[in-house]
Amino acid sequence: MDNFEKEEKKKRENPLISLLFNIVLPFFVLSKLTAVDRLGPTYGLLLALAFPTIYFLYDWFKNKSTSFIAILGFVSVFLTGVIGMLELPSEWIAYKEASVPFLIGCAILISLKTKYPLVRKMLYNDSIMDVARVDAILEEKNCRGEFDRVLVNSSCLLAASFGLSTVTNFGLAKYLIHSPSGTEEFAQELARMTALSFPVNALPATIVMMFALWYLIKHLTRLTGLKMEEMLAPELRESLAEDDKK
Repeated sequence: MDNFEKEEKKKRENPLISLLFNIVLPFFVLSKLTAVDRLGPTYGLLLALAFPTIYFLYDWFKNKSTSFIAILGFVSVFLTGVIGMLELPSEWIAYKEASVPFLIGCAILISLKTKYPLVRKMLYNDSIMDVARVDAILEEKNCRGEFDRVLVNSSCLLAASFGLSTVTNFGLAKYLIHSPSGTEEFAQELARMTALSFPVNALPATIVMMFALWYLIKHLTRLTGLKMEEMLAPELRESLAEDDKK
């Protein structure tokens, strides 16, 4: 394994740790520790928000950079804290929840007009695909123009996944959040929203995102003549080969 592959392995996010810090721990604190005879709603909310904040900062300093989506996620956490601490109208949570995926979807579409479309960061990148190999074959077969059209369609599918998340985020927040912000009941409602965020919001959007990746790989297979496993990043190919040996 060369240095580049080692670096990619080091930077790859551990989904279990991400789930722990972004969902499990905040849910536990909001549901169990915000009672007035424990931490109380204010300090409980601050502690719950501290976990995704710490994870974001750790990932930032570990990798010396972060993504546009990670920044928006951090902003979302920050705004939740502001709404709770300043006791702003609780309905603001619904608009805040919808605004983050909406902005991401818009950014994906707008980036198509730039030299750096976000679909390359999310789907067509070195941690998933052997970009150098695929690009070389596309150039050799003079398929760059057709591939660019495939990227546009993939971007639209990717934006659609965030559009779906916009709707589900807003609907879930409107359904669950009713109590005044800064109260114990408000913290309990945030806990339920956090617990349901994966099955209600993230899972449907992830399915659409996986369809976008399938669409991209399907057309790359047609354009390059490579099988799917031959287009994967070297580290992923090596991992699949090791699994086949077991």
